[in-house]
Amino acid sequence: MSDTIPTIDLRTPTGDLPIPLLGLGTWQSEGDDCYRAVRHALDVGYRHIDTAAAYGNEDQVGRALADSGVAREDVFVTTKLPPDAAGRERETLEQSLRLLGTDHVDLWLVHWPPNKQATPSTWQAFRELRDEGRARAIGVSNYSVAQIDELVEATGEAPAINQIPWSPSDHDAQLVSEHARREVALEGYSPFKRTDAQDPVLTDVAQAHGVTPQQVVLAWHLRHRVVVIPKSVTPARIEQNFDVLGLHLSDEEVARIDGLGGAGGA
Repeated sequence: MSDTIPTIDLRTPTGDLPIPLLGLGTWQSEGDDCYRAVRHALDVGYRHIDTAAAYGNEDQVGRALADSGVAREDVFVTTKLPPDAAGRERETLEQSLRLLGTDHVDLWLVHWPPNKQATPSTWQAFRELRDEGRARAIGVSNYSVAQIDELVEATGEAPAINQIPWSPSDHDAQLVSEHARREVALEGYSPFKRTDAQDPVLTDVAQAHGVTPQQVVLAWHLRHRVVVIPKSVTPARIEQNFDVLGLHLSDEEVARIDGLGGAGGA
């Protein structure tokens, strides 16, 4: 992994797996736009790409990875199982791997709880495929803490990570604490879509650092050690999103941003 991007460790049975805290999201990135976005991100220095079977772009992500010249072991690749594929975990993952052009993914997530249920049978299938080497780590997305507990009760193993909507307005210190207590990492998606970029707190902090409110939001994620995967197909925006690694917020600034959360904020 690139030593310029901070990482956190995901728990796996064979040891900790570093995941870069900043990655490129590809939701709603299609066709050549997706290919070019991933290629540009890898050229810029991103080493974490997030996709999903439901996005319909795994082939473009795979093509970009192959053409980039970056070694496969240097890129952290995440994909996800659609909830309607519960019961067909193996064939769905094999299809994802074919499209991505790789023999394994670094992280495989249950995209949504199937039928809004925790579905321990799917989690058990994930564990078996992980143990076969098809995924280095496994986790969930859009799961509640209660649903995570149900998986643990059924299988004895918690997801390595839970990918959920996250932004300053979503900040909930108790939710962060509950995940940490279970040693489940947090990953946020839609950081900008869920943010009011005109909020005075964000504009004040941005002005103090000579950056954009969006860059402040990303730096806030990094300070909280929450994985963040901003999506863009615009080269300048992809570069701007990456250019936060040297942006350091003060404790006071972080606390002010936390205060934008509707529940449990500082």
